[in-house]
Amino acid sequence: MDIADVVRPEPSLVAALGRLATGTLANALDAVGVTNSILPTIKSVAPGMRCAGSAMTVREAIGLHGTYESKDFAVGAIIDAAQDGDIIVIEGGGEPISTWGGMATCAAVEKGVRGLIVDGGVRDLEEIVEFGLPVFARHLVPTTGRLRLKVEAINHTVTVDGVTIEPGDIVVADGTGIAVIPIGHVDEVLSLAAEFDRDDTRAVEDLKNGLSFSEAMAKFRNI
Repeated sequence: MDIADVVRPEPSLVAALGRLATGTLANALDAVGVTNSILPTIKSVAPGMRCAGSAMTVREAIGLHGTYESKDFAVGAIIDAAQDGDIIVIEGGGEPISTWGGMATCAAVEKGVRGLIVDGGVRDLEEIVEFGLPVFARHLVPTTGRLRLKVEAINHTVTVDGVTIEPGDIVVADGTGIAVIPIGHVDEVLSLAAEFDRDDTRAVEDLKNGLSFSEAMAKFRNI
């Protein structure tokens, strides 16, 4: 298994971006020309989940039952590598195989992991909800990854839901979806997204004061 070092973003930047809706961040990403940073299909496994953090990336290989050994199912190594404030982001080929369950959730929460995104499967939904970890996955499925998957690399470039994610990118996820802010664009995205968020607040006030929605759309170009 190849585990690389990663430079994580400043927590203050993560916190500032984490206060914004993914729709607002998507508008800002478009405005700076980053048009492939929204995960299109992976969603939260239960309502009300939201998180923001530094991407700790994981690449897994998937095969038929018996393809790999039990030791290859190295979820423990993933959690060991995680730090407080991370969002674990797993490239799992979109396969309906569970790489994560209730006990892994408990261990991750104890380490301060902020969330989990899996282009693959997870299980033990009730325990995930009980332990309070925001989880976003392609599949909820009971089928274990043991003997079916191998953890190949940690903190290397991954492709999740068609989006390239680098370790240390900032990830924000909510009920609408998942936005990935490349570390090289954080400052400009944050500046624009904060401006758009202020416009949203002003637009709501104007609508409550009688402005029509057509008028609001003409006045605020990013709502």
